[in-house]
Amino acid sequence: MNPPSALLQALPRAVTIREVGLRDGLQIIPRTVPTAAKLAWIRDAHAAGLRELEVGSFVPARLMPQLADTAEVLAHARTLPGLVASVLVPNLKGAERAIAEEAHAMLVPLSASHAHSLANLRKTPDDVVAEIARIRAARDAAGSHTVLEVGISTALGCTLQGEVPASEVVRLVQAVLDAGAERISIADTVGYADPAMVTRLFEQVLRVAGERFDTAHFHDTRGLGLANCYAALQLGIVRLDACLGGIGGCPHAPGASGNVATEDLAYLLASMGIATGLDFDALLALRGRLAHWLEGEPLHGSLWRAGLPKTLRREEVAA
Repeated sequence: MNPPSALLQALPRAVTIREVGLRDGLQIIPRTVPTAAKLAWIRDAHAAGLRELEVGSFVPARLMPQLADTAEVLAHARTLPGLVASVLVPNLKGAERAIAEEAHAMLVPLSASHAHSLANLRKTPDDVVAEIARIRAARDAAGSHTVLEVGISTALGCTLQGEVPASEVVRLVQAVLDAGAERISIADTVGYADPAMVTRLFEQVLRVAGERFDTAHFHDTRGLGLANCYAALQLGIVRLDACLGGIGGCPHAPGASGNVATEDLAYLLASMGIATGLDFDALLALRGRLAHWLEGEPLHGSLWRAGLPKTLRREEVAA
């Protein structure tokens, strides 16, 4: 047997998939999924082996009624053993809710695109940096253990602004770390990226953030989501966001169609021998239930149609 190439040796042995469908997936869908269905989604996701879920967002219900039950959903998620439940918080008020409800982690979105930042949060990127410092201070004053993550969105391009300079992304990464962010994620919000773009930007961000940059978030708008995930893996990124059924998008980013499908990403990783701890039968069964809950809404992905190949050993899947 030939020894593995240097490229394969560089891939991580295990990767965590953070399922973000309950927030990123549902925020773009006009209908409101019943709370009972969301709780069932969480239980089934946990049973399938998912150990990180973004369960909602503390935003005003009038702006996003789809996520108005986040506190109840979070409370249920916190009862499941070993499950890390995160929520998106757009500002200090939302962060205070996350802290009070004892979320395991809170994700503050910061757009590297000035135009998208104004459309999404009505603040400039540097205004958001200042808010992050206030959030960190409030978290520490409360004696909370909620992890503060900042997600740098539109980092690889924006449908409103166009090109987003890598230098601006790196500047903002350094700024949020200085403001107290404990973890950084980078998002291709509108699906503009290709693997070469990902490699160039991520190398620069890693030089600034080191291990604090450990999460990537890709949209599959132009069919390159999994390829971009692979580029991130080669650089040592060990957490990847995904949405069951490839749903999701940003209401304030025109053309930002669905995320990488959780089931397709899980297959990519398992087929390369990278452990995820996921049960494919349970994961695909959950996707079937999601199709029922979102009947009439388009779902995406390939594995649900093609199924697992006979060459994929079950012990590899379960590793």
